[in-house]
Amino acid sequence: MLLHDTGLIYGRYLRQSLRSRFALLFGVLMPLLYLLFFGPLLTGLPLGGQGSSWQVLVPGLLLQLGLFGASFAGFSVIIENGQGVVERMRVTPVSRLALLLGRVLRDATVFAFQAVLLVLAAVVMGLRAPLPGVLIGFAFVALLTVSLASLSYALAMKVRTPQEFGPAVNALTMPSMLLSGLMLPMTLGPAWLDVLSHLMPFRYLVDAVRDAYVGSYATPHMLYGVVVALVLTALAVTVGTRVFRTAGA
Repeated sequence: MLLHDTGLIYGRYLRQSLRSRFALLFGVLMPLLYLLFFGPLLTGLPLGGQGSSWQVLVPGLLLQLGLFGASFAGFSVIIENGQGVVERMRVTPVSRLALLLGRVLRDATVFAFQAVLLVLAAVVMGLRAPLPGVLIGFAFVALLTVSLASLSYALAMKVRTPQEFGPAVNALTMPSMLLSGLMLPMTLGPAWLDVLSHLMPFRYLVDAVRDAYVGSYATPHMLYGVVVALVLTALAVTVGTRVFRTAGA
Protein backbone atom coordinates (compact mmCIF):
# COMPACT_ATOMS: atom_id res chain seq x y z
CA MET A 1 0.00 0.00 0.00
CA LEU A 2 2.87 2.39 0.74
CA LEU A 3 4.27 1.92 -2.76
CA HIS A 4 0.81 2.32 -4.29
CA ASP A 5 0.04 5.46 -2.30
CA THR A 6 3.47 6.95 -3.01
CA GLY A 7 3.00 6.28 -6.71
CA LEU A 8 -0.36 8.08 -6.71
CA ILE A 9 1.04 11.16 -4.93
CA TYR A 10 4.18 11.12 -7.06
CA GLY A 11 2.21 10.93 -10.30
CA ARG A 12 -0.10 13.76 -9.25
CA TYR A 13 2.70 16.18 -8.50
CA LEU A 14 4.89 15.09 -11.40
CA ARG A 15 2.07 15.86 -13.82
CA GLN A 16 1.80 19.32 -12.27
CA SER A 17 5.52 19.87 -12.82
CA LEU A 18 5.42 18.65 -16.41
CA ARG A 19 2.64 21.11 -17.19
CA SER A 20 4.96 23.95 -16.11
CA ARG A 21 7.90 23.54 -18.51
CA PHE A 22 9.00 27.11 -17.92
CA ALA A 23 9.50 26.38 -14.23
CA LEU A 24 11.53 23.27 -15.06
CA LEU A 25 13.97 25.26 -17.18
CA PHE A 26 13.98 28.35 -14.97
CA GLY A 27 15.08 26.28 -11.97
CA VAL A 28 18.43 25.52 -13.60
CA LEU A 29 18.99 29.12 -14.71
CA MET A 30 21.02 30.34 -11.71
CA PRO A 31 23.58 27.47 -11.71
CA LEU A 32 23.79 27.83 -15.49
CA LEU A 33 24.62 31.53 -15.15
CA TYR A 34 27.36 30.66 -12.65
CA LEU A 35 28.65 28.12 -15.14
CA LEU A 36 28.69 30.57 -18.04
CA PHE A 37 29.97 33.71 -16.30
CA PHE A 38 31.93 32.41 -13.30
CA GLY A 39 33.41 29.19 -14.68
CA PRO A 40 35.68 30.80 -17.32
CA LEU A 41 37.27 32.98 -14.61
CA LEU A 42 38.62 29.83 -12.91
CA THR A 43 40.18 28.26 -15.99
CA GLY A 44 43.82 27.50 -15.35
CA LEU A 45 43.79 28.75 -11.74
CA PRO A 46 45.32 26.52 -9.01
CA LEU A 47 42.28 25.53 -6.95
CA GLY A 48 44.05 23.24 -4.54
CA GLY A 49 42.55 19.98 -5.74
CA GLN A 50 42.74 17.29 -8.37
CA GLY A 51 41.37 17.79 -11.84
CA SER A 52 40.47 20.85 -13.85
CA SER A 53 38.61 23.92 -12.65
CA TRP A 54 35.43 22.51 -14.24
CA GLN A 55 35.77 19.34 -12.14
CA VAL A 56 35.86 21.59 -9.07
CA LEU A 57 33.08 24.01 -10.03
CA VAL A 58 30.45 21.73 -11.59
CA PRO A 59 30.00 19.42 -8.55
CA GLY A 60 29.42 22.50 -6.41
CA LEU A 61 26.86 23.85 -8.85
CA LEU A 62 25.04 20.52 -8.91
CA LEU A 63 24.66 20.54 -5.14
CA GLN A 64 23.78 24.24 -5.19
CA LEU A 65 20.92 23.32 -7.52
CA GLY A 66 19.62 20.81 -4.97
CA LEU A 67 20.31 23.06 -1.98
CA PHE A 68 18.34 26.08 -3.14
CA GLY A 69 15.68 24.29 -5.16
CA ALA A 70 14.73 21.72 -2.53
CA SER A 71 14.95 24.18 0.38
CA PHE A 72 12.21 26.33 -1.13
CA ALA A 73 9.99 23.40 -2.14
CA GLY A 74 7.80 24.02 0.91
CA PHE A 75 6.20 27.07 -0.68
CA SER A 76 3.81 24.77 -2.52
CA VAL A 77 2.67 23.18 0.76
CA ILE A 78 1.95 26.60 2.27
CA ILE A 79 -0.35 27.33 -0.68
CA GLU A 80 -2.02 23.90 -0.48
CA ASN A 81 -2.39 24.20 3.27
CA GLY A 82 -4.17 27.52 2.88
CA GLN A 83 -6.55 25.99 0.34
CA GLY A 84 -7.27 22.93 2.49
CA VAL A 85 -5.66 20.47 0.04
CA VAL A 86 -3.27 18.98 2.60
CA GLU A 87 -6.01 18.51 5.19
CA ARG A 88 -8.26 16.74 2.67
CA MET A 89 -5.40 14.39 1.81
CA ARG A 90 -4.71 13.66 5.45
CA VAL A 91 -8.29 12.54 6.17
CA THR A 92 -7.99 9.84 3.47
CA PRO A 93 -6.52 6.38 4.26
CA VAL A 94 -3.33 7.27 2.34
CA SER A 95 -0.09 6.72 4.25
CA ARG A 96 1.40 9.84 5.85
CA LEU A 97 4.81 8.68 4.67
CA ALA A 98 3.44 8.47 1.11
CA LEU A 99 2.17 12.06 1.35
CA LEU A 100 5.76 13.11 1.92
CA LEU A 101 7.58 10.60 -0.28
CA GLY A 102 5.42 11.31 -3.32
CA ARG A 103 6.33 14.99 -3.11
CA VAL A 104 10.05 14.57 -2.45
CA LEU A 105 10.47 11.91 -5.13
CA ARG A 106 8.85 14.30 -7.59
CA ASP A 107 11.37 16.96 -6.49
CA ALA A 108 14.26 14.51 -6.86
CA THR A 109 13.11 13.65 -10.39
CA VAL A 110 12.84 17.31 -11.40
CA PHE A 111 16.24 18.26 -9.99
CA ALA A 112 17.91 15.19 -11.50
CA PHE A 113 16.59 16.32 -14.90
CA GLN A 114 17.90 19.83 -14.29
CA ALA A 115 21.25 18.38 -13.18
CA VAL A 116 21.52 16.52 -16.49
CA LEU A 117 20.96 19.78 -18.38
CA LEU A 118 23.61 21.51 -16.28
CA VAL A 119 26.20 18.77 -16.86
CA LEU A 120 25.52 18.74 -20.61
CA ALA A 121 26.10 22.50 -20.71
CA ALA A 122 29.30 22.03 -18.71
CA VAL A 123 30.54 19.37 -21.15
CA VAL A 124 30.06 21.84 -23.99
CA MET A 125 32.14 24.39 -22.05
CA GLY A 126 34.98 21.98 -21.36
CA LEU A 127 34.07 19.62 -18.52
CA ARG A 128 35.63 16.18 -18.80
CA ALA A 129 34.62 13.66 -16.15
CA PRO A 130 34.18 9.87 -16.04
CA LEU A 131 30.63 8.65 -16.55
CA PRO A 132 30.50 6.75 -13.22
CA GLY A 133 31.56 9.94 -11.44
CA VAL A 134 28.83 11.93 -13.16
CA LEU A 135 26.22 9.33 -12.19
CA ILE A 136 27.44 9.40 -8.60
CA GLY A 137 26.98 13.16 -8.67
CA PHE A 138 23.36 12.73 -9.78
CA ALA A 139 22.79 10.28 -6.92
CA PHE A 140 24.09 12.80 -4.39
CA VAL A 141 21.85 15.50 -5.87
CA ALA A 142 18.85 13.18 -5.53
CA LEU A 143 19.65 12.34 -1.88
CA LEU A 144 20.25 15.99 -1.03
CA THR A 145 16.95 16.91 -2.68
CA VAL A 146 15.01 14.27 -0.76
CA SER A 147 16.47 15.33 2.57
CA LEU A 148 16.14 19.10 2.13
CA ALA A 149 12.71 18.90 0.51
CA SER A 150 11.50 16.78 3.45
CA LEU A 151 12.72 19.40 5.92
CA SER A 152 11.30 22.19 3.78
CA TYR A 153 7.86 20.58 3.73
CA ALA A 154 8.06 20.03 7.49
CA LEU A 155 8.87 23.69 8.06
CA ALA A 156 6.09 24.75 5.69
CA MET A 157 3.58 22.76 7.72
CA LYS A 158 4.62 24.66 10.84
CA VAL A 159 4.52 28.24 9.51
CA ARG A 160 1.44 30.11 8.38
CA THR A 161 2.60 32.45 5.62
CA PRO A 162 5.27 32.65 2.91
CA GLN A 163 6.57 35.77 4.69
CA GLU A 164 7.60 33.57 7.61
CA PHE A 165 8.90 30.72 5.46
CA GLY A 166 11.16 32.63 3.07
CA PRO A 167 13.41 34.41 5.61
CA ALA A 168 13.78 31.22 7.67
CA VAL A 169 14.97 29.26 4.63
CA ASN A 170 17.33 32.04 3.52
CA ALA A 171 18.86 32.17 6.99
CA LEU A 172 19.81 28.50 6.61
CA THR A 173 20.71 28.17 2.94
CA MET A 174 23.07 31.13 2.57
CA PRO A 175 25.47 30.09 5.39
CA SER A 176 25.25 26.52 4.09
CA MET A 177 26.35 27.62 0.62
CA LEU A 178 29.17 29.85 1.88
CA LEU A 179 30.56 27.35 4.40
CA SER A 180 30.23 24.19 2.28
CA GLY A 181 32.69 25.20 -0.42
CA LEU A 182 30.15 24.92 -3.20
CA MET A 183 31.84 27.53 -5.37
CA LEU A 184 35.49 26.97 -4.39
CA PRO A 185 37.25 24.45 -2.12
CA MET A 186 37.36 25.60 1.48
CA THR A 187 41.03 24.60 1.64
CA LEU A 188 41.77 27.82 -0.27
CA GLY A 189 40.59 29.86 2.72
CA PRO A 190 42.18 30.45 6.13
CA ALA A 191 42.54 27.50 8.47
CA TRP A 192 39.78 28.65 10.85
CA LEU A 193 37.28 28.86 7.99
CA ASP A 194 38.24 25.40 6.74
CA VAL A 195 37.73 23.98 10.26
CA LEU A 196 34.38 25.73 10.62
CA SER A 197 33.20 24.34 7.30
CA HIS A 198 33.57 20.77 8.60
CA LEU A 199 30.59 21.47 10.87
CA MET A 200 28.45 21.85 7.76
CA PRO A 201 27.21 18.45 6.49
CA PHE A 202 27.02 19.63 2.87
CA ARG A 203 30.81 20.05 2.88
CA TYR A 204 31.21 16.26 2.89
CA LEU A 205 28.84 15.85 -0.06
CA VAL A 206 30.74 18.44 -2.09
CA ASP A 207 34.09 16.79 -1.41
CA ALA A 208 32.69 13.37 -2.34
CA VAL A 209 31.26 14.53 -5.67
CA ARG A 210 34.50 16.34 -6.54
CA ASP A 211 36.42 13.11 -5.92
CA ALA A 212 33.94 11.25 -8.12
CA TYR A 213 34.42 13.75 -10.95
CA VAL A 214 38.16 12.99 -11.08
CA GLY A 215 37.59 9.24 -10.91
CA SER A 216 38.56 8.73 -7.24
CA TYR A 217 35.88 6.51 -5.73
CA ALA A 218 37.57 4.68 -2.82
CA THR A 219 38.49 7.74 -0.77
CA PRO A 220 37.68 8.94 2.77
CA HIS A 221 35.79 11.86 1.22
CA MET A 222 33.54 9.45 -0.65
CA LEU A 223 32.89 7.37 2.46
CA TYR A 224 32.07 10.41 4.59
CA GLY A 225 29.87 11.84 1.86
CA VAL A 226 27.82 8.66 1.49
CA VAL A 227 27.37 8.27 5.25
CA VAL A 228 26.36 11.91 5.77
CA ALA A 229 23.95 11.84 2.80
CA LEU A 230 22.21 8.65 3.97
CA VAL A 231 21.97 9.75 7.61
CA LEU A 232 20.69 13.20 6.64
CA THR A 233 18.10 11.67 4.32
CA ALA A 234 16.86 9.20 6.94
CA LEU A 235 16.56 11.88 9.63
CA ALA A 236 14.86 14.36 7.30
CA VAL A 237 12.28 11.86 6.03
CA THR A 238 11.54 10.80 9.60
CA VAL A 239 11.02 14.40 10.71
CA GLY A 240 8.92 15.22 7.65
CA THR A 241 6.68 12.18 8.10
CA ARG A 242 6.12 12.97 11.77
CA VAL A 243 5.15 16.56 10.97
CA PHE A 244 2.72 15.44 8.23
CA ARG A 245 1.16 13.07 10.74
CA THR A 246 0.80 15.50 13.65
CA ALA A 247 0.73 19.09 12.36
CA GLY A 248 -2.68 20.63 12.87
CA ALA A 249 -4.04 17.45 14.43
